[in-house]
Amino acid sequence: MIEFTDDAPRWRQIADVLKARIADGTYPPRTRVPSLLQLTAEFGVASATAHKALRNLRAEGFTYTEQGLGSFVSPTAPTNDEAPPPSP
Repeated sequence: MIEFTDDAPRWRQIADVLKARIADGTYPPRTRVPSLLQLTAEFGVASATAHKALRNLRAEGFTYTEQGLGSFVSPTAPTNDEAPPPSP
């Protein structure tokens, strides 16, 4: 679990962690990102919070969703050089 700060909403902090993992290659293009259940367990948050983080990633073009299969890293997701650093 990460240590959350009061500087930003938890969903934003989770989204930033996932963006950093995409940028550093932990989640390569076209691979599945953790499920809602996995995110709630890893970060110790409510499913609504994890869902909002996943929605944000999709809205920003980092991921896409395949119905019934889950969320996957976009083939055009920003790389280390393009992605913003995670918030503290």
